[in-house]
Amino acid sequence: MSRIGKKPVLLPDNVKAVVEGNTVRVEGPKGKLEKTFHREMIIEQVDDSTILIKRPTDNKLHRSLHGLTRTLLNNMVQGVSAGFQKNLELVGVGYRAAMQGSKLVLTVGYSHPVEIVPPEGITIEVPAATKISVKGIDKETVGAIAANIRAVREPEPYKGKGIKYEGEVIRRKVGKAGAKR
Repeated sequence: MSRIGKKPVLLPDNVKAVVEGNTVRVEGPKGKLEKTFHREMIIEQVDDSTILIKRPTDNKLHRSLHGLTRTLLNNMVQGVSAGFQKNLELVGVGYRAAMQGSKLVLTVGYSHPVEIVPPEGITIEVPAATKISVKGIDKETVGAIAANIRAVREPEPYKGKGIKYEGEVIRRKVGKAGAKR
């Protein structure tokens, strides 16, 4: 049995879930999420605060989907109750971020500023000129937007300049040793 898959998904008091076949709708204080899972996975709502995921057989596909389905459902519950957040840092001389309305404007060494418009349900905040915070209820979307922002100027290994996740360690390389005569 999958250790993660056999754990029940516990719903907090302020979260409501509706299971219809393999479609699950979760509603909480932060918003609503809906997802349709693989048709062969069995999703049961035991009571108002517990959902169980079962697999029909022990073959490889069902074993791999078991833990994944439970994790995705648990992320939905966490998202509507607490939300998710990814923090990024800008490292480099003259690198800065600013908000213009709902757009994020990055000045990261290109000849032009880079503008990023967040999709609906995602909020981007700039608490400082070199810090960016991406928030939302859908973990997958928050991670994808943060990865897109990081991809504008990935950190390079020689000076460490670029956009990196908060707490990310950049492996540094030694530069040229210099010509010997």
